[in-house]
Order: sequence, then structure tokens, then C-alpha cells
Amino acid sequence: MNNSKPWKKYPLIASELAQVNELLKQTMHAPNKDLESALKEMADNGGKYLRPSLVLLAAHAVGKPNKQIIQIATAIETLHMATLIHDDIIDDSDKRRGKPSIQFAFGKDVAVYAGDLLFTNFFDLMLNVNEPKYLQLNAHTMRQILNGELGQMNQRFNLEQTFDDYLADIKGKTAALFRLAAEQGAHFAGGNLEQTQILANFAENLGIAFQIIDDILDYRGSSQLNKPMLEDLPTGVYSLPLLLALKHPDLKVQLLPLLNKKTAMNVKDIKQIQAIVIDSGAINESKRLAQSYAQKGIAELTKLTPNPAVEILEKMTKELLQRTF
Repeated sequence: MNNSKPWKKYPLIASELAQVNELLKQTMHAPNKDLESALKEMADNGGKYLRPSLVLLAAHAVGKPNKQIIQIATAIETLHMATLIHDDIIDDSDKRRGKPSIQFAFGKDVAVYAGDLLFTNFFDLMLNVNEPKYLQLNAHTMRQILNGELGQMNQRFNLEQTFDDYLADIKGKTAALFRLAAEQGAHFAGGNLEQTQILANFAENLGIAFQIIDDILDYRGSSQLNKPMLEDLPTGVYSLPLLLALKHPDLKVQLLPLLNKKTAMNVKDIKQIQAIVIDSGAINESKRLAQSYAQKGIAELTKLTPNPAVEILEKMTKELLQRTF
């Protein structure tokens, strides 16, 4: 397992995450050996493993992980990887986790098949889930993720986009998978309905806070992000800091000439937008919103009986607010 994974520092789940990592690589077989190697490297190279960590910690919070939990955690990470590969195709990204993206290295056609391959792996891993309700929940979550991405696509270049529009999209494209991870971890470790819903609600709020912080980091910039800064701007994807800045008439006057260039926007334009947004106070306002959702998540955790896993989930939430990658 890659030592750069930040959640490995929690001994409670370190060995289980290693099992997830190993099972993930075991499932990655492709006719093209170079592609297979690239997929395995992607699995083992700098991913946060946050979503499988949520599965495992939710399980520990209410019970004890078992073989099925390891498979579910692996399935969740597989689904996440599939969405990342397809995101890179849509965004034409040349890097992922500091390495050439699958679509850059092998072309968009191979990348589509690679993402599809991981979707089939996801379903293979979920075959042992013998509860129709949870098979339906997985299908529903995949639909939520897709609807979030389509919602974001429908909002492209929309200068009147509201916070509610933004929230609906990130609940789908990001928070839905967080919620699924915690909900399944709790349920299949023997948690009761109340415990399972508490952890699901916690994870959804965590996912919202995580995405807001991700959008802040896109403006702040970090070499650890392993992706080009603000690459979505010329495609019309406007995240929270920009949307908040646009609510100020004086800032909107400065931003409109740059944003109206749309796909013709260049690096200088992007840097100007970045500077305007950073100087506007929108970053701090975004951070306050992230903190608000994080606190909602922590409030859910207080309804559970305290134990090491619950304490780690609270600590993890606070650390995510301070992350720089």
C-alpha cells in the first residue's frame, strides 16, 4: 500500500485498508497489459482512500468489519476510480494523482473502456450483497452521481447559478458516494437502522464540506493537488467561490468581461479571475459554509456511543477542513 495515503496513520483501519488495496489491484485485469498496469498504479498512487475509510470506520463505529465489508469498501473505491477516469475524459485532463491520466496516456476511447471495466468490477464486487434494498441503493447512488454531473453540465456558463443549484449538484456528484460508503459500512457490520442513518447523514455532510474545500483549493492552488488549477473555468463550470463573488455587483462587473470569453479564456484571464475571487472574501465565506456542514456532520456523531472509530471520524472531519491537497 502506498505510504502517502493519509488515512494509513489510523492503526484501527490500516490493515483493513491494506486488504482493500490488495483486493482492488487483484480485480484489475485488462487485455491491454499497459492499461492494466496503469490502473493498478492509479489504485496505489496517492489516492486518499477516504471513501473506503468511511466504510470501515462506520463499521467499527457500530460493530466489526468482516470479509463482506472489505469487499464493499473495495467496490466503493472502484466506483470512485471509474468516475475519476470518466471525469478526466470530459475535462480533457492530462494528469491524475500526479501521473498521466488514463485518457492522456491511452486515448479517450481506451479510457472510456477502462472506466466501463471498473464499473463492471464494481458490480462483481457487489454480487455478494444479498439484500435487494441495498442493491437498489447502490443503483440509486449511481443515478445520483450521474444526475449531479449532468446538473453541473446543465449549469455551464450560467452566471445566475444559485447556491441551491450548486448544492444539488455536489450532493449528487460527491456527497452521495460518501453517504453510501458510511451507510453500507454501518449496516453490514450489524448497525441498527438509527445508527446507520446517523452515519449516513454524517457522511453526506462531510461530503458537502469536502467538495467545498476542494473548490477552495482550486483557487488557492497547491502542488499537492496533482491537477491543473481552475481547469474547469473555460468549460463554464463555476464553483462556490466564484458564485459567491458574482453576488457582489462591483465584482461581477470585473468578472463578466473575463467569463464572457468562455472557451477562449487564456491563462492570464484565469489568473485574473483567481486574483479577483481571492481578494473578494468569497474564499472565507466558502470556508464558513464548509465548516457549517462539517459541524452538522459532527453533531450527528454525538448521537452515537463514543468509541475509537467515532473519535476518528470526528478528527477526520476537522482535518479535512485544514487539508491542502
